[in-house]
Amino acid sequence: MEISGGCLCKAVQFTVRDEFSAFHLCHCQQCQKISGGAHVANVFIAADALQWQSGEAHIGHYTVPGRNISHGFCKTCGCPSPYPAGDNTLIVPVGSLDRAPTLAPQDHIFWCERAGWYEQGVQAKKYNRFPG
Repeated sequence: MEISGGCLCKAVQFTVRDEFSAFHLCHCQQCQKISGGAHVANVFIAADALQWQSGEAHIGHYTVPGRNISHGFCKTCGCPSPYPAGDNTLIVPVGSLDRAPTLAPQDHIFWCERAGWYEQGVQAKKYNRFPG
């Protein structure tokens, strides 16, 4: 089965086969900076499982100096987008998918670098919209 995905401004659009090999929640400090949050949620897949519908040339790419960490993003809206992870593998940000993959998160990686407020955030009150 295929899953569609893309960015907020619709410049980048793709489909991917729901055949992911790994699903990691990464808490490293670089992923916190990339996402602006506590962690990223990434799935890994063979490069030939993804088909670009539009906007492949519209993707920017940044590699963090000194670490084997990259980031792909739409040059207009800044949303994360699929990017190469080497060895014919792509990393697909789960939030860029239009529906959840069948593979559930398998682990939390770089847990020792997690945000100091992460556990408190998980325990905080939950609302379906802005509170108040």
